[in-house]
Amino acid sequence: MKNIKLLTLGFVSVATTLALLFSTNLFASAKEEQPKKEERTEASRLEALAKFTKVISIVEQYNVDNITIEELMDKALEGMLNNLDAHSSYLKQKDYKNLKVQTNGEFGGLGITVGIKDGAITVIAPIEGTPADKAGIKAGDIILKINEKSTLNMTIDDAVSIMRGKVGEAINLTIVREGESKPLEIKIIRDTITIESVYAKSVGDNMLYIRVTNFDKKVVSEVSKAIKQYKETTKGIVLDLRNNPGGLLDQAVGLVDLFVDSGDIVSQKGRKKSDDEVYTAKSSTTITKVPLVVLINGGSASASEIVSGALQDHKRAVVVGQNTFGKGSVQVVLPITDEEAIKLTIARYYLPSGRTIQAVGVKPDIEVFPGEVKTTKNEFAIKEADLKKHLEEELEKVDGKKEETATKEANNTITDETMNKDLQLKTAVDIAKALIITQGK
Repeated sequence: MKNIKLLTLGFVSVATTLALLFSTNLFASAKEEQPKKEERTEASRLEALAKFTKVISIVEQYNVDNITIEELMDKALEGMLNNLDAHSSYLKQKDYKNLKVQTNGEFGGLGITVGIKDGAITVIAPIEGTPADKAGIKAGDIILKINEKSTLNMTIDDAVSIMRGKVGEAINLTIVREGESKPLEIKIIRDTITIESVYAKSVGDNMLYIRVTNFDKKVVSEVSKAIKQYKETTKGIVLDLRNNPGGLLDQAVGLVDLFVDSGDIVSQKGRKKSDDEVYTAKSSTTITKVPLVVLINGGSASASEIVSGALQDHKRAVVVGQNTFGKGSVQVVLPITDEEAIKLTIARYYLPSGRTIQAVGVKPDIEVFPGEVKTTKNEFAIKEADLKKHLEEELEKVDGKKEETATKEANNTITDETMNKDLQLKTAVDIAKALIITQGK
């Protein structure tokens, strides 16, 4: 019996020793496998680069057209960046120059912002007061042709390049619009595009209407100036971000900071930790706490979505209108030479609640479709109003100063007539009035 125990113990000892040896070999193998894995990764990269070089060489040698190595490399870079996502691109000398011109805030073109949506070149928004806006281009229009040239498989940069040109020249756009039975052809005359990013008007005796058309470098200072100018009489604000295609991130953050005194405004997360960043509100920059209503629609994108979404998450504003475009990615322009650059998506935006904007957009608290307010006309009131208007015109002929003053006042005021033609605005104003009453402002 003792022998059996000794044999058993001996067997256990041998098994333990073998297990330890086997484990040691495993640990050694694991340590050896790490550099092998890195070596394999490096080898794969070298093989991929060798394949790329080989293809370039074969195309250069055998392609029916005599294409230079420089042209082939440009085509390869364009294809690579365009296939990453809808917003990354390779900017050649002309494209890079156009981007710099656009950043300066004045350029020759149509005044239209486009993006890729569901694989089609889609109007994010026409810029207010520009030829595209006056010609009737609307947010959500799909551009099918530009001067008889199909936009299928066309990049955003190519489309923008074609639409820009000499001031005074005409361009024809064939568009597909929801609700229309067939494509529409719209002729637009190019003009110098100068963007007025912010303007403010009074609504009644105690409300301020602020329109932000584009997030350029002056937005925060201009909005701040308008709020301070009307501060004594303002008990509520309507912030209109409809058809605003976006712009500078710091201006979007700064605009939210005017209304919110603490907490996160937006965060961006990328592949690398170094690309991650969180932007927070500061109480020192908050200048008003009056009730706020924000107007959005399908033409509100990027920075507009950050502002409306952040204010919504903080429950600082009631958001009215329609779902936004859904562009929540971060692009940077990285120069590769003095005359060329790449535009690359490096991160995505996330709102304070953690939700993303990309391809989803911001959903309004109260959905309101565009349209006019139906009103019942009083014939006597119309005749009375016509007579009054006629008498006012006669007085203006006598006194030019009164005409100038009346015009100035009209330009700085949102009238009932204007609101009745804009159901979304009318709803926003009505909600702001209700907030003023309920919050005792």
